[in-house]
Amino acid sequence: MELKISPYARIGEDNIKKLIHCFYEEIRNDTLLRPMYKEKLEEAEQRLYLFMVQYLGGPKHYNGMRGLPRLKIRHQPFAIDEDAKNSWLANMRTALDKSNINADDKEFLWDYFVKTANFMRNK
Repeated sequence: MELKISPYARIGEDNIKKLIHCFYEEIRNDTLLRPMYKEKLEEAEQRLYLFMVQYLGGPKHYNGMRGLPRLKIRHQPFAIDEDAKNSWLANMRTALDKSNINADDKEFLWDYFVKTANFMRNK
């Protein structure tokens, strides 16, 4: 019997944390997306980090802190058009490219990010 290892276990919590941190470093300089964040970026970074840990099969701290993810509802107040989606993806691509995550897991994450970004469009 083959033991299935979660993406969380394969990628590792440190790599997830670094990926999300690098993504928000890109957001800091993004003139389209940065204005959407009224709060300190550290708060948004922590939420995305906890969400990704949970999504990838790690501890469910996100649900304990925020309840169910409800991504579409939580992002409804923001105008997410094709430009915003593409900018978000470009920032995440840069973060992924800078990461030490192996190629197969990068592909797995990229597929998830593209699907999710398309789902989040509301304009």
